[in-house]
Amino acid sequence: MQTVFSSPARYTQGPDSIEQLPSEMALLGLSGPVLIVSGPTMTKQLESRWQRILGSVGIPYRMHLFPGECSIAAIDEVRELAERTGAATLLAAGGGKVLDTTRSAAAALGRPFIAFPTVASTDSPCSAISVIYDHRGIYDTFHSFARNPDLVLVDTKIIVKSPRRYFIAGMGDGLSTVFEARACVRGERENLRGGLATVAARDIGEACYRTLMEDGRDALTDFDAGRVTPAFERVVEANTLLSGIGFESAGLAAAHGIHNAMTVAENTHPYLHGEKVAFGVLVHLMLEEQPPEVIEPVVRFCKDVGLPTTLAEVGLAETDRTTLENIAQAAVEPGELIHNEPFKVTAPQVVDAIIAADAVGNQS
Repeated sequence: MQTVFSSPARYTQGPDSIEQLPSEMALLGLSGPVLIVSGPTMTKQLESRWQRILGSVGIPYRMHLFPGECSIAAIDEVRELAERTGAATLLAAGGGKVLDTTRSAAAALGRPFIAFPTVASTDSPCSAISVIYDHRGIYDTFHSFARNPDLVLVDTKIIVKSPRRYFIAGMGDGLSTVFEARACVRGERENLRGGLATVAARDIGEACYRTLMEDGRDALTDFDAGRVTPAFERVVEANTLLSGIGFESAGLAAAHGIHNAMTVAENTHPYLHGEKVAFGVLVHLMLEEQPPEVIEPVVRFCKDVGLPTTLAEVGLAETDRTTLENIAQAAVEPGELIHNEPFKVTAPQVVDAIIAADAVGNQS
C-alpha cells in the first residue's frame, strides 16, 4: 500500500487574519459571490466586518444561518442555496459542525471552500472530512472528500475571545492525535485518505502532543487573561493544524471510536467533541494496556486544564452497566474506528477499558 498525505492548500494564522481574506482569496484565485455560513452568534458578531472587508473591495457575498447540526438535511439546504444563488466560493465561520456542513455542500458542488474557525475546539478545519449526525445528534457516519479546504484562515484575536470551554476541548481533541497515529502505524492501518501514514504525518502527531504538554497550561492562562502570546498561538496551531493534518494523514483509532460510540448515550450529548475524545484517550490507553509512565502525564494534563477523566464528567455513571455495554457494542460494530487498533477488540474489552479509565481518573 502507498503512503498518502493530505493538507489544506493554504493555512494562515495570527491576530487580525480576518482582514487578509480578500488578499488570501486573490492569491488562491478564489472569487465571489461568497456564501458565508455561520451560527447566530458569529453571524451577529461578524456581519459588519464582512461588509467592510468584502463589500469594500467589491466581493459580493450572502450570509446563511446555520441550523446547528451537521446533518444531511442541513448539508442539502446549504448546497441548494449555494447553487440557487450562484455562489462561487463557500465560507464557513464557526465551530466544527458548521465547517463540516459547509465543506460537504462545497464538495457536492465542486466549489472552493474556506474554513474560518472562530474557536480552536476541534481539528476539523484543515481536513477533507465531515462528521455526519442524525437529527437526534447521534453519530451517523463521516464523509471523505477529494480535497482539503482551499484556505484555512485562523484569527487568534477572535479565538482568544471564544468560550473557554471550547479552547480546552480543542486540546482534548488534539491530545488523541499521537496515540491514534501510533496505533495505526503499528497496525499498518489505512489513514483517512486511503493510504499509510507518511513520516511527516507521524512526526506531526508527535509535535502536536509535545506542544500541548509544553504549552497547554500556559496557553490556557494566557487565554484567561485575553493575551495572544506565542504559547497561545502554538496551542491554537496544535489544536487546529497539527491535529487536523495528524488525524487525517496518520489515522484514527480507539479514542475517536469511543467518542463516536458515546453518542448513543443521550446524557453525553451536552458535552463537546473534544471533551468526549479526552476521556476516549484514557479508554484508548487502557485498552492498549499502556504503562503508567504513558498514562499518568495524560491524566495530569487533563486535570490541570479541566478535561474529563471520569465517566461522571461526560454524563455517564459507572453503575449503569447497560449503557456502558451499549456504548461498547456501538464501538465494535464492523467498520468502526476502534478496529484500527493493532489487535482484535471486543465489546467486553471495551467495557473493561471504560471502567478502568474511570477508576484511574477518580484516583488521580
